[in-house]
Amino acid sequence: MATEKMNEDWRRVRDQIKDIWDEADFDNKQMKRARGNFTKIVGLIHDKTEEPIDEIRRKMSAIL
Repeated sequence: MATEKMNEDWRRVRDQIKDIWDEADFDNKQMKRARGNFTKIVGLIHDKTEEPIDEIRRKMSAIL
């Protein structure tokens, strides 16, 4: 079960993802499925934005 700290950390990351890729429409259900899985999050962002995976990983590393 997730702790409150884990939930806060996820909300921070989720909000930063939405800020960086604000042109993409992220469904909350999709975001919850990807939660905690770097590869799934990168794949979701790539699917929504078609941005190169290497670039997404670089940006994600900066916020994690």
